[in-house]
Amino acid sequence: MSREVLILVLSSLGLCQALFLCVYLFTLKIGERSANFLLALVILGLTIRIGKSVLNVYLDLEPWQRNLGLSGVLLTGPSLWLYGKVLLAGEKWNSKHLKHFFVFALFALFSGWIPNNGSLIGVVVYCSIFAHLALYLFLSFRIFANHQKQVHPQKANWYRNLVVGVAFLWIYYMGHLSGIFSFYIGGALSFSLLIYIFSFLFLQKHAFQLGKYNASKLDSDASEQIMKRLKALFQQEEVYLESTLTLENVAKELKVTPRILSQAINQTEQTNFSGFVNHYRIEKAKNLLQQPKYQKEKIASVAFDCGFGNVTSFNLAFKAQTQKTPSQYRNAFLKA
Repeated sequence: MSREVLILVLSSLGLCQALFLCVYLFTLKIGERSANFLLALVILGLTIRIGKSVLNVYLDLEPWQRNLGLSGVLLTGPSLWLYGKVLLAGEKWNSKHLKHFFVFALFALFSGWIPNNGSLIGVVVYCSIFAHLALYLFLSFRIFANHQKQVHPQKANWYRNLVVGVAFLWIYYMGHLSGIFSFYIGGALSFSLLIYIFSFLFLQKHAFQLGKYNASKLDSDASEQIMKRLKALFQQEEVYLESTLTLENVAKELKVTPRILSQAINQTEQTNFSGFVNHYRIEKAKNLLQQPKYQKEKIASVAFDCGFGNVTSFNLAFKAQTQKTPSQYRNAFLKA
């Protein structure tokens, strides 16, 4: 198999996987429907753009066809930013968000009249398209920075990785335009790698996690209402400080079944009950470790005061959430 054929096969496999994931997300009826829809648009936009790259290498595309491929970039940016607003900021999708897709629709509609022949105007249009994506990448990073501490780390990390992946493709194509990267089809190969990583992470941590609830009719609105009550219970009464806290006890307090509560946590936070409780306990521990009266306390005392039954589980959970041990976190805070 020649090098060209191998590159074509690998690039095409990535595009096929991306299209499969798009269809899957468009038809997924569990979880947050608007978030799934916007994520599908992100991937679709990238697929259109990368598909143009692959075809442009092996076929002689017309200018309007190349422009249609570039329109995918204009679809990706707004979709990525709005996905963050729904996923992290908890905003509801509504008609006012459609204005962000106006540039994409206008460019696609007039793709036959927009220059794409290597002229100065064509280069300006190309750079403007990627400047549009750069703006939305900046807004997406800001959404992540503003809300990463308000949501579960797993959800924040997923969005961060998605934004970084899109930013990497932006850098690659801008690098090719400036002459830094000469291997044009490398963007398509990078996309193939990224789409398989995204597919694995999404299907493993999101869809498969929700799959065990396929028989349930709990929708996203009902899940959010349950989570609002759950978070209010945790914030106002700090029930997570009880070391004997169980899913059954909390479900009884909220007047729902343990299965429904577990599903609501999975759908909304992409974690299980234990992970959700530990998140609150670690946030409490971080607060205690910053207080003067706990500066010389044993770590075991902090662990027990935050609801952990033993020091080992506390240390493991704390490091998993903060990338530091409790002692390292306290020392770093004291030095600051």
